[in-house]
Amino acid sequence: MGSTLRLLLIQIAVVAAMRQHLPLVGQALFSEAFFATKISLGLFMKLICDRLSLSDALTMASGVVASRTPRPVLLCLKLVATKSATGSTLQISATDGEIGLVITVPNVDVKEDGEALIPADKLNQIVRACDDTTVAISVDRTLATISTESSTFKVFGYEPREFPGVRKASDRTDFEVDAGTLRRLITRTIFATAREDTRYAFNGVLVERKKTQLQLVATDARRLAIAKGSCRGGGDADTAFVIPTKALNALMRLLSDPDALVKVAREGNQVVFVVGDVSAGATLVTNVDERTFPPFNDAIPKEHDRKAVCDAGELGGAIRRASLLTNEESKGVRLSFSGKQLTLTSRAPEMGESEVRIDGIDFQGEPIEIAFNPSFIVDVLKIIDSEQVIIEMKAPNKPGVIKVGTDFTYVVMPVSLQ
Repeated sequence: MGSTLRLLLIQIAVVAAMRQHLPLVGQALFSEAFFATKISLGLFMKLICDRLSLSDALTMASGVVASRTPRPVLLCLKLVATKSATGSTLQISATDGEIGLVITVPNVDVKEDGEALIPADKLNQIVRACDDTTVAISVDRTLATISTESSTFKVFGYEPREFPGVRKASDRTDFEVDAGTLRRLITRTIFATAREDTRYAFNGVLVERKKTQLQLVATDARRLAIAKGSCRGGGDADTAFVIPTKALNALMRLLSDPDALVKVAREGNQVVFVVGDVSAGATLVTNVDERTFPPFNDAIPKEHDRKAVCDAGELGGAIRRASLLTNEESKGVRLSFSGKQLTLTSRAPEMGESEVRIDGIDFQGEPIEIAFNPSFIVDVLKIIDSEQVIIEMKAPNKPGVIKVGTDFTYVVMPVSLQ
């Protein structure tokens, strides 16, 4: 047997033994010199990239990674590095089995093509903890070396082929929308989703597109949020589907650039969102909720005979102060509208009572007293970007409606206070 082949077999055997029996530190000391020779197993990936760009991408991708799963590969991120005559790219993929995300990282110098499957939490923590400008990643089989000018980390991963693929976007698009518009619509509805699914409450948001109007709807059966915006493209066919809350939270992280274009397409039981361009964008794929969304239009009051226009910030502060003396048994704040004054009161047994007044409101109609869960009012006032809100009421036992212009409607059920 030739000396070169003998040396190669010995090196392979030693590495296998060390991976099984030696601590990570000892293995790292050996592997640094060993893998640098590129004699044994071959260098499968090597790249250098901007640390902040990589950190942002890892943070967004980690939001999709499964929190609990018997499949370790779903706790990992897949990295695919490619270089070509037109430039280098690094794509990071994540999936929990229902949601998939592929992000393209800009400012990457790929030295060697390849792919890797690395635990998401460790990779994310390492890159965030470093303070250097650039970071280098090289991978040999399932061992990833992450290094900066001052630090070196070696992390065991998995075989990339074990990672389930994320559906690629097709050329078909149902409609397009600006990222800023989509982000505003999601923000105005996602807070009203239910924590658990029931017949009339969804842990997701209904997305409806009718020609050039896009509408998002959410409800937890006690409140209903409807936000409208404009979109374009896709022809005359209407589109409607329910997106899980987790997928929308992941999508929100991709919408930091308000001018970016988002392409949306329904493909079977999945919806594909393509954000930005190919060179520095992202693709999110999610399963849709196949159930029928509750008939929400029936829950919107068709008439009212009381209307108040209030300063949003002033109303939010008053609600918070009045709610200081509430508890689980008496979790409600009474709003008394009369003339130009709004009085907010609360009372809790063995705790006390509160009264907060707002003067100078614009109120039309007969005086009315109506009580709401204060959290439901504060929630909506936190997410609107308007100085004033309109409150419409019919009777103390009928839903109240909060509006901002013509593109946001919030229906909230009153509570009964004895």
